[in-house]
This record gives sequence, structure tokens and C-alpha cells, in this order.
Amino acid sequence: MYEEDEQNIALRALDAFLDWLDDLFDAASGASPGGWLGIAVIVVIVVGLFAALWWRLGTPHRVPAPADSLFDEGPRTAADHRAAADRHAAAGRWNQAVQDGMRAVVRSLEERTLLDPRPGRTADEAASEAGRALPAHADELRAAARAFDDVTYGGRTADGRAYQRVKDLDAAVQRAKPQWSHTVEGAAQ
Repeated sequence: MYEEDEQNIALRALDAFLDWLDDLFDAASGASPGGWLGIAVIVVIVVGLFAALWWRLGTPHRVPAPADSLFDEGPRTAADHRAAADRHAAAGRWNQAVQDGMRAVVRSLEERTLLDPRPGRTADEAASEAGRALPAHADELRAAARAFDDVTYGGRTADGRAYQRVKDLDAAVQRAKPQWSHTVEGAAQ
């Protein structure tokens, strides 16, 4: 019976907000010259300033993605990633060079069908899967994946040596012959 007259929590919160807003405007009208008329003049001036800025600066626009964004026109080839990595390295952007270098390694393995193309695969997953087909390079693949994760998610900074290790791995993986017997035996267990 007592609960029938009680408002739900959303209405009580709305009432509390409106009361606070009313108190705020009362305090402002007492502090500003001219009371409510003074507040109205201030609001008109602020709206006029925003309108003038909007007119002068125009509608805000989103900045387009850089020209060598990861998903420009569909999947990029390993050669595309290598070229991007080399451009980044030449400009001293080691983080991006390591990232595109690792992407070149993974795309190269996909192009050679040593890895199934799979969007969303992490660098660690790619290194683990590729390490089964190329066990001689498993440690280097894990190290490259760790370097990729460090600069992409860990806030770390790469250097020329880190990029060179990824680039050397890419060249070695391109020449490597898979050892399917390890993968088949591992899958059978």
C-alpha cells in the first residue's frame, strides 16, 4: 500500500537531476547581472559564438585513413607488406616496419598454403601454426610474434635490429621447405 505512491528509481533520479538543474540556474541568476535576463543574454552569446565558429570552420570531417592502411582494397599480398615495411624502415618508423614485416611473413605462409588464410588470426597463433610446418624456424616465428605484439599492443618501441630480425625471418621462411611429417604425427596424437 505504501509502495503505490512511491516513484520508481528512474523518475526519482530524473526529479533529483531537475532539482539540481533548477538550483544551478537559481544560483546563476542570482550571481549574474540582470537575473534571468542576464542568463538568457549569456546563452545567446555562447550559441552565437558556436554558430560563428561552425560557419567559419565548417562541418567537422573525419580524417581519411592513411594511404597505406592495412585494409585499403582488400587483402594485401606478402610483397605489398614487404614494400610497406621497407618504406617504414627507410623513414625510421620501426614499429610499423616490424608490424608490416610480420604481416609479410604470415601472408607469405598463406600464399604458400602453409597456413590457411584466416582473418583475425593473432601473430601468436600464426607463429604456433607455422612452427609446426617449419619447426626449424619455430623459435624465430615466436620471437617475431612477440615483437609484433610488443609494438602493437604493449606500447613498446622497436628499433632497426628488431625490424632486421623480422626481415631475415621473412627471407628464411620463403626459402624453407615444410616438414609435414611433424605436422601429421602431431595431429595423429
